[in-house]
Amino acid sequence: MEQIRRVIAGLATGVTAIALVGVTFPGPRAADIPDSRGDPWAGKPVESVGKIITDLGDGRVGVCSGAVVDSPSGSVVATAAHCVNTPDFPDTPIRGWFAPGYDRIGTAGAMKSGWKIESYHTPPGWDVSQRIEKILPHDYAFVTVEKKDGESVQDAHGANALAFTPVDARQRVVALGYAAGPPFDGESLSYCAGAVELLTEVTAHKSNVGGLLLEPCRLTRGASGGPWLQGFDEASRTGTVVGVLSVGSGAGQVLGRPYPAHTGRALFERAARAS
Repeated sequence: MEQIRRVIAGLATGVTAIALVGVTFPGPRAADIPDSRGDPWAGKPVESVGKIITDLGDGRVGVCSGAVVDSPSGSVVATAAHCVNTPDFPDTPIRGWFAPGYDRIGTAGAMKSGWKIESYHTPPGWDVSQRIEKILPHDYAFVTVEKKDGESVQDAHGANALAFTPVDARQRVVALGYAAGPPFDGESLSYCAGAVELLTEVTAHKSNVGGLLLEPCRLTRGASGGPWLQGFDEASRTGTVVGVLSVGSGAGQVLGRPYPAHTGRALFERAARAS
């Protein structure tokens, strides 16, 4: 636990060479979903959650996760800021796609059937000219996706509610994402579920203060940006996004980053207006 509390863990994103990737009755409510350390999602497809694929140039492809959140435009997807850019890769992606309900269709399939990303929205504090440990508290973002024949991604696949801080850390979360590092392959949805701890100045390195700690959870790179949901209802397969996956220790600890009440809401409104 001290590894993620006291130091900065590696980003749980995924970047790979483009040449190596391929072209009846309601279920249980959140309280009934068993704790999970990182298992394949065995429930009905969660269409409001999907895979984000970005073209970073020079043959590089970024792989992250995201979730549709309820918005006036119906075109807003919540994800992590480091899924957009980082100090090591400061440029905004050349192109990007969001593939809701992604399940073993390959990168080429996601590019063909996914929703094109029209704009990326990171908070002012996500200044990639700075060191990662300085900007990590701002590791939340939104992307705005296209409409298809006038229909929004929310109309087509549903949406989750979005909560801003303060987050009730007494409630369990279900963390969803397309983990791509071993033992996962990034081709199907995985999840962790359990109680969380809200990290404070007393318990955490300042870069992680305000984050939500979930352990044990073995989600790996590719799950970055995936939603941390409270009140998940498998009947509708939606919940309330209280954070997005930011970093992982590689030793069974992951950190979710909530959306701050002021800057997070302003960023959301900007993303909703961009459609």
